[in-house]
Amino acid sequence: MESIRSVNPATGEVIGDFELDTEYIVEDKIRLSGKYFKDWKSTSPFDRSMYLDNVAGVLRERKKELAGMITREMGKPVKESLGEVEKCALLSEYFARNVERFLAAEFVDTDAETSGFLYEPMGTILNIMPWNFPFWQAMRAAIPALAGGNVVLLKHSSNVSMCALEIEKIFCAAGMPPGAYQTLLIRGETASGLISREEIRAVSFTGSNPAGQKVASEAGRYMKKYVLELGGSDPFIVLRDADVEKAAEAAVKSRFRNAGQSCTAAKRFIIAESIAEEFTEEFVNRTEKLKVGDPMDPATRIGPMISAKQREKLQKQIDDTLKMGAQVLLDGGNMEGDGFFYMPTVLTHVKENAPVLTEETFGPVAPIITFSEEKEAVRLANSTRFGLGASIWTEDRDRAMDLIRNIQAGVIAINHMVTSDPALPFGGYKESGIGRELYRVGMQEFMQIKSLKVY
Repeated sequence: MESIRSVNPATGEVIGDFELDTEYIVEDKIRLSGKYFKDWKSTSPFDRSMYLDNVAGVLRERKKELAGMITREMGKPVKESLGEVEKCALLSEYFARNVERFLAAEFVDTDAETSGFLYEPMGTILNIMPWNFPFWQAMRAAIPALAGGNVVLLKHSSNVSMCALEIEKIFCAAGMPPGAYQTLLIRGETASGLISREEIRAVSFTGSNPAGQKVASEAGRYMKKYVLELGGSDPFIVLRDADVEKAAEAAVKSRFRNAGQSCTAAKRFIIAESIAEEFTEEFVNRTEKLKVGDPMDPATRIGPMISAKQREKLQKQIDDTLKMGAQVLLDGGNMEGDGFFYMPTVLTHVKENAPVLTEETFGPVAPIITFSEEKEAVRLANSTRFGLGASIWTEDRDRAMDLIRNIQAGVIAINHMVTSDPALPFGGYKESGIGRELYRVGMQEFMQIKSLKVY
């Protein structure tokens, strides 16, 4: 039978072979999801909140074990993996505390005696998720949908099949019905083919733009709801009155966490000319001190990239940028030995049309560019087809609030790196996606709204 191979990116060692689900197994899982949707949607929001609390408990009870699994299969430093598991627990608790409030019927004044609207779940939601945050991405899509009374089928990246199967076990251990959350071990083309199925009522996708376009096209063809999160090229803007040391510290953390393989990572550093030299020196000094190596070592700050293919793509983006005249401030590159390690690289004098600025760079490279006037900083920030996040650093918070009205991004942080928060909607402008995840609006993306008037 055809199988998926899981590889430890730190060593290149094969750590698992997983048989793909046969057509009959897929049929059984789809049938089971439809069967249990009838029961799950009838479960009260309060009872669903109890299950979500149980999920948080299981995650915390097994935190070290699960973090080790993430690190072995995906390669991120174990300290970051521990944080990822904890964030999933906090997500589950957040929706457990708020699901009743989010789903409460709302009443409005009309010409009728009583008017309002209520929310009803759609049914089976297909989640197609990437490898870079194997637990968080899957949970971020699933928890709000499950809280709303939907059931979920997960098609995870083939790079993290071990994690994908383990997530299903976590929901089972929390006592949830066996058909409420299931993992499908299938190819991407098979997942796209499932969108046409009557049983699949909506799709949540996180990944590349080309793949997202295919999902949107297929979902639109069959009139299915979809939410897309398609990555970003987030600007990190440092104004002349910023605390340079704090900004540089956050810039290094944002750019190089998860070996730079994060949608919300700062990817373009836009620095005021008057402080550019000071910021650059601080940034490079801090970057040089980052330990690159064994991700199971708690002292490691940069682990391997996910694969040789991903590393080669990053190298080409850097090489093409250097051919256009960019200069190297910190010369990184491939590390010798096993695994897919890449030393952090810092570039300057980067042309605006260079690949490291116009494309999403999923790896440890940081281009630094400068501006003289704030309107130029805004122009540079918006000079991308993406619009997921943006970070602004200044002591003048009122001025920052004025600037953000002109920055095309869905998530903006002032004097902090961009992160997602269960209590805030998450999503992007332009080609960074369609729809929102998290908070109440993320849940409502996969709810039917039924309006009612009583005369």
